[in-house]
Amino acid sequence: MPINIKLKASCAQTHRQKMGFFVYSRNALLLRFLTTLFLITSSKANFFQDFDITWGEGRGKIVDNGDLLTLSLDRYSGSGFKSKKEYLFGKIDMQLKLVPGNSAGTVTAYYLSSEGQNHDEIDFEFLGNLSGDPYTVHTNVYTQGKGEREQQFRLWFDPTADFHTFSVLWNSQTVLFLVDNTPIREFKNLENIGVQFPRKQPMRLYSSIWNADQWATRGGLIKTDWSQAPFTASYRNYNASACTVPVNPGQAACSSAANQQPDNRPWKLDPVSEEKLKWVQQNYMIYNYCTDTKRFPEGFPPECTAHA
Repeated sequence: MPINIKLKASCAQTHRQKMGFFVYSRNALLLRFLTTLFLITSSKANFFQDFDITWGEGRGKIVDNGDLLTLSLDRYSGSGFKSKKEYLFGKIDMQLKLVPGNSAGTVTAYYLSSEGQNHDEIDFEFLGNLSGDPYTVHTNVYTQGKGEREQQFRLWFDPTADFHTFSVLWNSQTVLFLVDNTPIREFKNLENIGVQFPRKQPMRLYSSIWNADQWATRGGLIKTDWSQAPFTASYRNYNASACTVPVNPGQAACSSAANQQPDNRPWKLDPVSEEKLKWVQQNYMIYNYCTDTKRFPEGFPPECTAHA
């Protein structure tokens, strides 16, 4: 059941105040292309080096010599972290294992965001549910502080049983959301028809877990069962093949990063990835703002028609 979008937006704003692929068929060519344009994380990622626990009073922990990070929620507080670096274009990967069992009322957010009132943001949020019921994956794209571009999905696997990779590929032409390298959503740059696109503000990677039982599960009908606390999400194998800000010595200017495919054609999903995207959207999408006639009785946003 889709959530109440207006209530969702209000709660998301409260959360932010807290702060607290495409797979190209020629992998070797893509790697060479990315190596030219980005500062690639070639060494093993380490959470001590790459992230700061920003809130939660000990509920966020980095363990296993920096290989694993956990965030926990109890009735008193959630927790969160952010990346030490800012990025402008690239591909961000993280393996997550979500809260198991009865996670109703909880939200685990995983997103890129700039700072300030007119921020840009690329948003995954995982809405918990009763034991045995599926998670809802909530996605959104904010430009200049304005979102309201929600799409929601179920997953084709249990995200609490093992780690799975959730990725954002972001360049000047598109934003792509991926799950285990399967694209689930694409938000294209349509500035030519007046649609704003996040291409000027560098962003950090954030994640947090928090209580949102006023709206998160079945529109707020199911409340958080605090007898199940603490609720814990786990993270590992972070990788950022991305342009850092400020740029590093020898790194190409971020403004030129990932504008084109390796053979200089405009960026576009390959046919296999296009089919995977259609498969997910036909079988696992449960809400799309571009089809919500009650929400947009006078007509859909322009990107909805352009994407059709």
